[in-house]
Amino acid sequence: MDDLTGKWGIIIGGSSGLGLASAKKLASHGMNLIVVHRDRKSDMSQINNAFDELRKSVQLINFNVDALNVTKREVLIKEIATICGESSIYMCLHSLAKGNLKEISTENNTLKSEDFALTIHAMGINYYEWVMGLVSHKLFSSKARVIAFTSEGSQKVHPYYAAVSAAKATLESISRSLALELAPQGITSNCIMAGTTDTRAFRMIPNNAELEEWSKKRNPYNRLTKPEEVADVVYLLCRPEADWINGVVLKVDGGEHLR
Repeated sequence: MDDLTGKWGIIIGGSSGLGLASAKKLASHGMNLIVVHRDRKSDMSQINNAFDELRKSVQLINFNVDALNVTKREVLIKEIATICGESSIYMCLHSLAKGNLKEISTENNTLKSEDFALTIHAMGINYYEWVMGLVSHKLFSSKARVIAFTSEGSQKVHPYYAAVSAAKATLESISRSLALELAPQGITSNCIMAGTTDTRAFRMIPNNAELEEWSKKRNPYNRLTKPEEVADVVYLLCRPEADWINGVVLKVDGGEHLR
């Protein structure tokens, strides 16, 4: 029996990209999943097909709701408590990709303070809100994992990426604080810094074609990172052997960061 069989995990933003790849990987090792996502009706047929495939091997419950809405989050956490019960959540993965991709120096459509606020909240502070919401309802099990996806933008500058960079820097700081203050409860908090990966969120970056070519040139393997390779590390962090990994940013990029 796999170590994850029968355990419950929550993925915030798990209907595409790294979140969905992680759902597939974890389900293949027996983890039951609650997936919170926000998608249009026109996309739901394909998403439901992917979820139904996972339901062949594990329990999967999905909620198409706004994970950023305070009221809806509180209602949802209470519903999760009813579904799973106290001390039942082994993993919480934050994979929310929502923010503003604007330049600072343009005359029109310039990045504004409210753009920073929305992006930092969605991709940074919301991680804290979900984790602490689950903590306050005593839903985490023994040796639980909380994990979030960051990016190299937290350290390096890219055009159109200023708000996301600020959000990712915030996310990493929050993760370190959670790692320190939740350790007495047996909960670890870590970030995964994926290399440039072809996801729906990546294709929304205005200069993504140039960024893709630049990333390939930097990478020792001359290719982009695959979502499945990032999902593999999510799984590794859920293994018992990862009990002592806490408060770090793991780079999963094939060495892209070296250049």
